[in-house]
Amino acid sequence: MCVGSYAAAKQIPCRSYFSGERIVIIKVFDDKIQLGEAAARQSADAIKRAISERGQARIIAATGASQFEFLNALTKTPGIDWGKVEMFHLDEYVGLPITHPASFRKYLLERLIEPTGLANYHLLDGGGRPEEVCERVGEKITASPIDVAFVGIGENGHLAFNDPPADFETDEPYIVVNLDEACRRQQVGEGWFAGLDEVPKQAISMTVKQIFRAGEIVCIAPDARKAQAVKNCFENEISPRFPASILRAHQNTTVYLDAESSSSLNPELISK
Repeated sequence: MCVGSYAAAKQIPCRSYFSGERIVIIKVFDDKIQLGEAAARQSADAIKRAISERGQARIIAATGASQFEFLNALTKTPGIDWGKVEMFHLDEYVGLPITHPASFRKYLLERLIEPTGLANYHLLDGGGRPEEVCERVGEKITASPIDVAFVGIGENGHLAFNDPPADFETDEPYIVVNLDEACRRQQVGEGWFAGLDEVPKQAISMTVKQIFRAGEIVCIAPDARKAQAVKNCFENEISPRFPASILRAHQNTTVYLDAESSSSLNPELISK
């Protein structure tokens, strides 16, 4: 049994891994449904705690196929006063209209904002002037602390759209980035685009340092296609070559994996 109230609450079998100089809590579940439910419980607790302590919660939401089960469970969690939640999101393609099936604005409206009635949110307008969007939303996100950030890990190890080699140094909250081919192929593989030529080559992305300003990070990364990236990020050095490896330097991060995405991890990392 994994140590921690989230796993123990439903007696779901999982394992914890030690990683790097800090102890990173990595919870492994049998499938994506169990993973999503457990991650949602921790996230809901973080939101409720922030509202209880400060009267509001400020969150960062991730998108993509890896977040389906998590967001489904989170939006159905009772007792969250979504009227006191302010939401930002990680990234958006440059030049993609909100009507496109791959639009992350469309994704969040359909999978988080509308199901919860969340009214205070800041979407990245990929159809606007990207530098101006970075500046405008950047001013808003840095106005107050972020309580919890939901993130994933890309097939190339990216964190948000910070593809390798990621910029670990910029202090800007959002930047315009060039997407590498591995990242763009992932989007085709997930079914968001019919072919590589349709995938935009640039995106607006939250920076690594801005993600790190969150008091708590919940990382959700299921599926076999993420196994090599998970191994790279938690068994190699913390490096821009493995962008999500930086999560090991954060003071309060929990990583949620399923049996497939954790399948390549070194068994010696398992906490006894």
